[in-house]
Amino acid sequence: MKINGTPYRSVWVDPEDGWSVRLFDQTRLPWSVDILRLTNWEEAAHAIRSMQVRGAPLIGAVAAYGVALAMRADPASLDQVLPTLNATRPTAINLRWALDRQRAKLHNLPVEARAAAAYAEAAAIADDDAETCRRIGENGLPLLAEIAERKGKVNVLTHCNAGWLATVDWGTALAPIYMAHDAGHDVHVWVDETRPRNQGAALTAFELGAHGVKHTVVADNAGGHLMQHGEVDICIVGTDRVTRQGDVANKIGTYLKALAARDNGIPFWVALPHSTLDWRVRDGIAEIPIEERDGVEVTDLTGRTADGRIETVRVVAEGSPAANPAFDVTPARLVTGLITERGRCEASEAGLRSLYPDVAEQ
Repeated sequence: MKINGTPYRSVWVDPEDGWSVRLFDQTRLPWSVDILRLTNWEEAAHAIRSMQVRGAPLIGAVAAYGVALAMRADPASLDQVLPTLNATRPTAINLRWALDRQRAKLHNLPVEARAAAAYAEAAAIADDDAETCRRIGENGLPLLAEIAERKGKVNVLTHCNAGWLATVDWGTALAPIYMAHDAGHDVHVWVDETRPRNQGAALTAFELGAHGVKHTVVADNAGGHLMQHGEVDICIVGTDRVTRQGDVANKIGTYLKALAARDNGIPFWVALPHSTLDWRVRDGIAEIPIEERDGVEVTDLTGRTADGRIETVRVVAEGSPAANPAFDVTPARLVTGLITERGRCEASEAGLRSLYPDVAEQ
Protein backbone atom coordinates (compact mmCIF):
# COMPACT_ATOMS: atom_id res chain seq x y z
CA MET A 1 0.00 0.00 0.00
CA LYS A 2 1.08 3.63 -0.25
CA ILE A 3 1.94 6.56 2.02
CA ASN A 4 2.20 9.87 0.17
CA GLY A 5 2.43 7.95 -3.08
CA THR A 6 5.29 5.71 -1.95
CA PRO A 7 4.55 1.96 -1.80
CA TYR A 8 5.37 0.17 1.45
CA ARG A 9 4.93 -3.10 3.19
CA SER A 10 4.58 -2.88 6.95
CA VAL A 11 7.79 -4.90 7.61
CA TRP A 12 10.87 -5.32 5.45
CA VAL A 13 14.59 -6.04 5.56
CA ASP A 14 16.67 -2.90 5.19
CA PRO A 15 18.05 -3.00 1.63
CA GLU A 16 21.10 -0.98 2.66
CA ASP A 17 22.56 -3.52 5.07
CA GLY A 18 20.58 -6.62 4.08
CA TRP A 19 19.87 -7.84 7.62
CA SER A 20 18.25 -5.28 9.96
CA VAL A 21 14.46 -5.13 9.99
CA ARG A 22 12.37 -2.04 9.36
CA LEU A 23 8.80 -1.32 10.43
CA PHE A 24 6.52 1.58 11.26
CA ASP A 25 6.24 2.70 14.88
CA GLN A 26 2.46 2.50 15.16
CA THR A 27 2.46 4.28 18.52
CA ARG A 28 3.53 7.44 16.64
CA LEU A 29 0.83 7.31 13.98
CA PRO A 30 -1.04 9.30 12.78
CA TRP A 31 0.96 12.29 14.02
CA SER A 32 4.25 11.23 12.46
CA VAL A 33 5.49 8.43 10.24
CA ASP A 34 8.49 7.01 12.11
CA ILE A 35 10.34 3.94 10.86
CA LEU A 36 12.02 1.71 13.44
CA ARG A 37 15.17 -0.30 12.83
CA LEU A 38 15.36 -3.63 14.65
CA THR A 39 18.86 -5.02 15.12
CA ASN A 40 18.26 -7.88 17.58
CA TRP A 41 15.49 -10.18 18.71
CA GLU A 42 15.03 -8.33 22.01
CA GLU A 43 14.06 -5.21 20.08
CA ALA A 44 11.58 -7.26 18.08
CA ALA A 45 10.05 -8.60 21.29
CA HIS A 46 9.82 -5.09 22.74
CA ALA A 47 8.17 -3.75 19.57
CA ILE A 48 5.50 -6.44 19.79
CA ARG A 49 4.94 -6.14 23.53
CA SER A 50 4.76 -2.33 23.49
CA MET A 51 2.46 -2.35 20.43
CA GLN A 52 4.89 -0.35 18.33
CA VAL A 53 3.89 -3.14 15.98
CA ARG A 54 0.47 -4.77 16.30
CA GLY A 55 -2.11 -6.66 14.28
CA ALA A 56 -2.25 -10.44 14.47
CA PRO A 57 -0.68 -11.32 11.09
CA LEU A 58 1.98 -8.62 11.37
CA ILE A 59 3.23 -9.58 14.82
CA GLY A 60 3.68 -13.11 13.49
CA ALA A 61 5.85 -11.82 10.64
CA VAL A 62 7.84 -9.54 12.93
CA ALA A 63 8.40 -12.39 15.39
CA ALA A 64 9.67 -14.53 12.51
CA TYR A 65 12.16 -11.80 11.64
CA GLY A 66 13.04 -11.59 15.33
CA VAL A 67 14.09 -15.24 15.13
CA ALA A 68 16.21 -14.43 12.08
CA LEU A 69 17.95 -11.62 13.97
CA ALA A 70 18.60 -14.02 16.85
CA MET A 71 20.05 -16.67 14.55
CA ARG A 72 22.34 -14.09 12.99
CA ALA A 73 23.73 -13.21 16.43
CA ASP A 74 23.69 -16.66 18.06
CA PRO A 75 22.32 -19.62 16.10
CA ALA A 76 22.45 -21.80 19.23
CA SER A 77 19.86 -19.61 21.00
CA LEU A 78 16.77 -20.98 19.21
CA ASP A 79 15.23 -22.75 22.21
CA GLN A 80 15.70 -19.65 24.37
CA VAL A 81 14.33 -17.15 21.86
CA LEU A 82 11.16 -18.94 20.71
CA PRO A 83 9.29 -19.09 24.06
CA THR A 84 10.25 -15.52 24.94
CA LEU A 85 8.90 -14.16 21.67
CA ASN A 86 5.79 -16.32 22.00
CA ALA A 87 5.04 -14.78 25.42
CA THR A 88 4.92 -11.20 24.14
CA ARG A 89 1.19 -11.31 23.26
CA PRO A 90 -1.11 -14.18 24.34
CA THR A 91 -4.29 -13.86 22.26
CA ALA A 92 -3.24 -13.62 18.60
CA ILE A 93 -2.56 -17.16 17.37
CA ASN A 94 -0.57 -15.91 14.36
CA LEU A 95 2.37 -15.30 16.67
CA ARG A 96 2.59 -18.95 17.67
CA TRP A 97 1.93 -20.06 14.08
CA ALA A 98 4.88 -18.08 12.73
CA LEU A 99 7.21 -19.22 15.50
CA ASP A 100 6.16 -22.84 14.96
CA ARG A 101 7.10 -22.46 11.30
CA GLN A 102 10.52 -21.16 12.26
CA ARG A 103 10.99 -23.97 14.78
CA ALA A 104 10.10 -26.62 12.20
CA LYS A 105 12.42 -25.03 9.64
CA LEU A 106 15.44 -24.53 11.90
CA HIS A 107 15.45 -27.12 14.64
CA ASN A 108 17.21 -29.89 12.73
CA LEU A 109 19.54 -27.65 10.76
CA PRO A 110 23.22 -27.27 11.65
CA VAL A 111 23.76 -24.02 13.50
CA GLU A 112 25.81 -22.52 10.68
CA ALA A 113 22.84 -22.82 8.31
CA ARG A 114 20.20 -21.36 10.62
CA ALA A 115 20.57 -17.63 9.97
CA ALA A 116 20.09 -17.81 6.21
CA ALA A 117 17.22 -20.28 6.59
CA ALA A 118 15.52 -18.09 9.23
CA TYR A 119 15.64 -15.01 7.00
CA ALA A 120 14.27 -17.01 4.08
CA GLU A 121 11.43 -18.42 6.19
CA ALA A 122 10.55 -14.98 7.59
CA ALA A 123 10.41 -13.62 4.05
CA ALA A 124 8.20 -16.54 3.01
CA ILE A 125 5.84 -15.83 5.93
CA ALA A 126 5.64 -12.16 4.94
CA ASP A 127 5.02 -13.00 1.27
CA ASP A 128 2.39 -15.55 2.26
CA ASP A 129 0.53 -12.97 4.33
CA ALA A 130 0.58 -10.34 1.59
CA GLU A 131 -0.80 -12.77 -0.99
CA THR A 132 -3.31 -14.19 1.49
CA CYS A 133 -4.67 -10.74 2.26
CA ARG A 134 -4.93 -9.90 -1.43
CA ARG A 135 -7.08 -12.98 -1.92
CA ILE A 136 -9.20 -12.08 1.11
CA GLY A 137 -9.87 -8.78 -0.61
CA GLU A 138 -10.93 -10.53 -3.80
CA ASN A 139 -13.24 -12.87 -1.92
CA GLY A 140 -14.83 -10.08 0.10
CA LEU A 141 -15.23 -7.66 -2.79
CA PRO A 142 -18.47 -9.22 -4.15
CA LEU A 143 -20.22 -8.56 -0.82
CA LEU A 144 -19.58 -4.83 -1.13
CA ALA A 145 -20.03 -4.67 -4.89
CA GLU A 146 -23.51 -6.22 -4.68
CA ILE A 147 -24.69 -3.65 -2.13
CA ALA A 148 -23.09 -0.73 -3.98
CA GLU A 149 -24.67 -1.76 -7.29
CA ARG A 150 -28.08 -2.31 -5.69
CA LYS A 151 -28.15 0.87 -3.57
CA GLY A 152 -25.71 3.13 -5.42
CA LYS A 153 -23.35 3.19 -2.43
CA VAL A 154 -22.28 1.03 0.49
CA ASN A 155 -21.74 2.02 4.13
CA VAL A 156 -19.39 -0.30 5.98
CA LEU A 157 -18.77 -0.32 9.73
CA THR A 158 -15.48 -1.70 10.99
CA HIS A 159 -13.87 -2.00 14.42
CA CYS A 160 -10.20 -1.62 15.36
CA ASN A 161 -7.55 -1.72 12.62
CA ALA A 162 -7.47 -4.65 10.23
CA GLY A 163 -5.77 -2.96 7.30
CA TRP A 164 -2.28 -3.12 5.87
CA LEU A 165 -0.78 -1.74 9.10
CA ALA A 166 -2.06 -4.86 10.87
CA THR A 167 -0.76 -7.25 8.22
CA VAL A 168 2.15 -7.28 5.80
CA ASP A 169 0.05 -5.70 3.03
CA TRP A 170 -3.59 -5.07 2.03
CA GLY A 171 -5.13 -6.04 5.36
CA THR A 172 -7.98 -8.40 6.18
CA ALA A 173 -11.20 -6.47 6.85
CA LEU A 174 -9.98 -3.46 4.87
CA ALA A 175 -8.78 -5.41 1.82
CA PRO A 176 -12.30 -5.76 0.31
CA ILE A 177 -12.89 -2.07 1.02
CA TYR A 178 -9.74 -1.03 -0.83
CA MET A 179 -10.65 -3.24 -3.77
CA ALA A 180 -14.22 -1.95 -3.89
CA HIS A 181 -12.94 1.63 -3.83
CA ASP A 182 -10.37 0.91 -6.54
CA ALA A 183 -13.08 -0.72 -8.68
CA GLY A 184 -15.03 2.54 -8.65
CA HIS A 185 -17.77 1.66 -6.16
CA ASP A 186 -19.06 4.39 -3.85
CA VAL A 187 -17.74 3.16 -0.50
CA HIS A 188 -17.96 4.93 2.85
CA VAL A 189 -16.56 3.49 6.08
CA TRP A 190 -17.75 4.17 9.62
CA VAL A 191 -14.55 3.89 11.67
CA ASP A 192 -15.01 3.03 15.35
CA GLU A 193 -12.51 4.96 17.46
CA THR A 194 -11.71 1.64 19.25
CA ARG A 195 -10.96 2.59 22.82
CA PRO A 196 -8.80 2.38 24.76
CA ARG A 197 -5.87 2.57 22.30
CA ASN A 198 -7.88 4.24 19.52
CA GLN A 199 -6.54 2.05 16.71
CA GLY A 200 -9.54 2.96 14.59
CA ALA A 201 -9.23 6.71 14.99
CA ALA A 202 -5.45 6.69 14.72
CA LEU A 203 -4.64 3.87 12.29
CA THR A 204 -7.70 2.89 10.26
CA ALA A 205 -8.57 6.51 9.56
CA PHE A 206 -4.94 7.18 8.61
CA GLU A 207 -4.91 4.25 6.18
CA LEU A 208 -8.24 5.02 4.56
CA GLY A 209 -7.40 8.69 4.21
CA ALA A 210 -4.04 7.90 2.61
CA HIS A 211 -5.82 5.70 0.06
CA GLY A 212 -8.61 8.18 -0.63
CA VAL A 213 -11.44 6.08 0.83
CA LYS A 214 -14.35 8.09 2.26
CA HIS A 215 -14.69 7.52 6.00
CA THR A 216 -16.03 9.01 9.22
CA VAL A 217 -14.67 8.35 12.72
CA VAL A 218 -17.37 7.66 15.31
CA ALA A 219 -17.40 6.90 19.01
CA ASP A 220 -17.41 3.19 19.80
CA ASN A 221 -20.95 3.33 21.15
CA ALA A 222 -22.39 5.02 18.02
CA GLY A 223 -22.54 1.85 15.93
CA GLY A 224 -25.90 0.62 17.20
CA HIS A 225 -27.50 4.00 16.63
CA LEU A 226 -26.19 4.10 13.06
CA MET A 227 -27.56 0.62 12.42
CA GLN A 228 -30.99 1.52 13.79
CA HIS A 229 -31.22 4.44 11.37
CA GLY A 230 -30.18 2.53 8.26
CA GLU A 231 -26.71 4.05 8.03
CA VAL A 232 -24.84 0.72 8.03
CA ASP A 233 -25.18 -1.83 5.23
CA ILE A 234 -22.55 -4.33 6.38
CA CYS A 235 -20.03 -4.85 9.18
CA ILE A 236 -16.59 -6.29 8.44
CA VAL A 237 -13.99 -6.83 11.15
CA GLY A 238 -10.72 -8.67 11.46
CA THR A 239 -9.75 -11.16 14.14
CA ASP A 240 -6.83 -12.38 16.23
CA ARG A 241 -8.01 -15.97 16.60
CA VAL A 242 -10.84 -18.09 15.21
CA THR A 243 -11.76 -21.43 16.77
CA ARG A 244 -12.62 -24.59 14.88
CA GLN A 245 -16.32 -23.92 15.50
CA GLY A 246 -16.13 -20.33 14.23
CA ASP A 247 -15.94 -18.28 17.44
CA VAL A 248 -14.01 -15.07 16.85
CA ALA A 249 -11.63 -13.23 19.19
CA ASN A 250 -11.13 -9.61 18.18
CA LYS A 251 -10.55 -6.21 19.77
CA ILE A 252 -12.69 -5.48 22.80
CA GLY A 253 -16.08 -4.14 21.71
CA THR A 254 -16.48 -6.42 18.69
CA TYR A 255 -19.03 -8.60 20.50
CA LEU A 256 -21.28 -5.58 21.13
CA LYS A 257 -21.17 -4.65 17.44
CA ALA A 258 -22.15 -8.19 16.50
CA LEU A 259 -25.11 -8.07 18.90
CA ALA A 260 -26.28 -4.76 17.44
CA ALA A 261 -25.88 -6.09 13.91
CA ARG A 262 -27.95 -9.18 14.72
CA ASP A 263 -30.69 -7.05 16.29
CA ASN A 264 -30.86 -4.87 13.19
CA GLY A 265 -30.55 -7.59 10.56
CA ILE A 266 -27.19 -6.34 9.28
CA PRO A 267 -24.60 -8.81 7.92
CA PHE A 268 -21.61 -9.22 10.23
CA TRP A 269 -18.60 -10.67 8.41
CA VAL A 270 -15.16 -11.54 9.76
CA ALA A 271 -12.08 -11.52 7.53
CA LEU A 272 -9.14 -13.76 8.41
CA PRO A 273 -6.07 -15.47 6.99
CA HIS A 274 -5.35 -19.17 7.49
CA SER A 275 -2.74 -18.27 10.12
CA THR A 276 -5.50 -16.98 12.42
CA LEU A 277 -7.30 -20.34 12.60
CA ASP A 278 -6.73 -22.32 15.78
CA TRP A 279 -7.93 -25.87 15.18
CA ARG A 280 -6.91 -26.86 18.72
CA VAL A 281 -9.57 -24.64 20.31
CA ARG A 282 -13.32 -25.23 20.05
CA ASP A 283 -15.05 -22.95 22.60
CA GLY A 284 -13.64 -19.46 22.20
CA ILE A 285 -15.18 -18.00 25.34
CA ALA A 286 -13.88 -20.78 27.55
CA GLU A 287 -10.53 -21.47 25.90
CA ILE A 288 -9.04 -18.39 24.25
CA PRO A 289 -6.71 -16.49 26.62
CA ILE A 290 -7.70 -12.82 26.77
CA GLU A 291 -4.82 -10.41 27.20
CA GLU A 292 -5.24 -8.02 30.13
CA ARG A 293 -3.22 -4.88 29.43
CA ASP A 294 -2.10 -2.07 31.70
CA GLY A 295 -4.97 0.02 33.03
CA VAL A 296 -3.08 3.19 32.13
CA GLU A 297 -4.29 2.66 28.56
CA VAL A 298 -7.81 3.30 29.89
CA THR A 299 -7.01 6.11 32.32
CA ASP A 300 -4.72 8.10 30.01
CA LEU A 301 -5.10 9.41 26.45
CA THR A 302 -2.40 10.58 24.05
CA GLY A 303 -3.02 13.14 21.36
CA ARG A 304 -1.72 16.22 19.60
CA THR A 305 -2.32 19.64 21.12
CA ALA A 306 -3.36 22.70 19.13
CA ASP A 307 0.26 23.85 18.97
CA GLY A 308 1.46 20.50 17.62
CA ARG A 309 2.85 18.89 20.78
CA ILE A 310 2.13 15.21 21.49
CA GLU A 311 0.85 15.00 25.07
CA THR A 312 -0.61 12.32 27.33
CA VAL A 313 -3.36 13.34 29.75
CA ARG A 314 -5.33 11.50 32.41
CA VAL A 315 -9.10 11.33 31.87
CA VAL A 316 -10.12 9.19 34.86
CA ALA A 317 -10.64 10.42 38.41
CA GLU A 318 -7.59 9.99 40.63
CA GLY A 319 -7.78 6.86 42.73
CA SER A 320 -10.18 5.03 40.40
CA PRO A 321 -8.79 1.66 39.24
CA ALA A 322 -9.15 0.58 35.61
CA ALA A 323 -9.49 -2.86 34.01
CA ASN A 324 -8.29 -3.35 30.46
CA PRO A 325 -9.25 -6.62 28.72
CA ALA A 326 -7.86 -6.18 25.21
CA PHE A 327 -10.15 -8.62 23.38
CA ASP A 328 -13.56 -10.22 23.54
CA VAL A 329 -15.03 -13.29 21.86
CA THR A 330 -17.96 -13.14 19.45
CA PRO A 331 -19.78 -16.50 19.33
CA ALA A 332 -20.11 -18.08 15.91
CA ARG A 333 -23.91 -17.79 16.05
CA LEU A 334 -23.58 -14.00 15.70
CA VAL A 335 -21.23 -14.14 12.70
CA THR A 336 -22.85 -14.09 9.26
CA GLY A 337 -19.79 -15.65 7.67
CA LEU A 338 -16.01 -15.77 7.36
CA ILE A 339 -13.97 -14.27 4.51
CA THR A 340 -10.73 -16.17 3.93
CA GLU A 341 -8.11 -16.47 1.21
CA ARG A 342 -9.84 -19.67 0.08
CA GLY A 343 -13.31 -18.19 -0.18
CA ARG A 344 -16.27 -17.42 2.08
CA CYS A 345 -17.99 -19.83 4.44
CA GLU A 346 -20.37 -19.95 7.36
CA ALA A 347 -18.87 -19.52 10.82
CA SER A 348 -18.97 -23.16 11.85
CA GLU A 349 -16.76 -26.22 11.94
CA ALA A 350 -18.47 -27.56 8.83
CA GLY A 351 -17.97 -24.27 7.05
CA LEU A 352 -14.27 -24.10 7.91
CA ARG A 353 -13.73 -27.74 6.99
CA SER A 354 -15.26 -27.07 3.58
CA LEU A 355 -12.45 -24.62 2.86
CA TYR A 356 -9.62 -26.28 4.81
CA PRO A 357 -10.10 -30.04 4.56
CA ASP A 358 -6.34 -30.50 4.25
CA VAL A 359 -5.44 -28.82 7.55
CA ALA A 360 -8.46 -29.33 9.79
CA GLU A 361 -7.04 -32.44 11.44
CA GLN A 362 -3.39 -31.39 11.62
